[in-house]
Amino acid sequence: MKKTIIIIFLTALLFTGCANEFNRLYKSRDVSYKYEAAKQYFALGKYQQAVTLLEDVVTSQKGRQNAQESLYMLGIALYNNRDYESASVTFKKYFTNYPKGYFAEQACFNIGESLFESAPEPRLDQTPTIGAITAYQNFLDYYPDSHYRQDAQNRLFELQDKLVMKELLSAQLYYNLGGYFGNINSSTESNYESCIITAQNALKTYPYSELREQFSELIMKSKYNLAKNSSEEKRVDRYRDAEDECYAFINEFPESDNVKLAQEYIDKCKKFTRVE
Repeated sequence: MKKTIIIIFLTALLFTGCANEFNRLYKSRDVSYKYEAAKQYFALGKYQQAVTLLEDVVTSQKGRQNAQESLYMLGIALYNNRDYESASVTFKKYFTNYPKGYFAEQACFNIGESLFESAPEPRLDQTPTIGAITAYQNFLDYYPDSHYRQDAQNRLFELQDKLVMKELLSAQLYYNLGGYFGNINSSTESNYESCIITAQNALKTYPYSELREQFSELIMKSKYNLAKNSSEEKRVDRYRDAEDECYAFINEFPESDNVKLAQEYIDKCKKFTRVE
């Protein structure tokens, strides 16, 4: 009966939207009262107010009946409030404290979901992306038969695509820098070599990537330009390497728009590799 009266009072209070009343509520020492208020704010989609109350309630609820629900609800409120970093920390705290808890599976999955939302675009540092991948992999290890399994796997594919794109952008940058100076120097060679190494490593790490042709194209172009910009003592060997790369590209991607370019490179390479 007392709980019903509290809920009725809180509902009326929340709809008034009075800041002074919220401050009075926040300062209250009645944990049950604040907990019910937090649930009401949560139900109304007022997640910032819910977070403010729940952060205080979680500390007071330790060891009590509603401790699990309070902590999990705080994670959801933070997530809905787009504070993804804090949400991931909260879900991880729940899973660590209650590995067999009622919300353990959802919390474990939501660690990944929170990190997924905070993962940046491919051009930026991908540390959060790697963290999200780890979180989803851990989830699949803990709950291999979960009904969230397919969602987790789909997220993994998306995140891995982002890492692949990061590598492609890096390789492209090295390639572009290789031709920036327009003359033979150590920086030119170093940039083309870096492009080749970056692209080759990406192909080893992600052999089935949809961007495989783009990486292979960059390797082919870089090897040709590396040979073209080489010193005389290195030129013939590098032209041979470039020629082999062109043939490999044509064999793997016979329908590519770059087959004609590969053949042009081969013809130019033969001027240096042909044995008289």
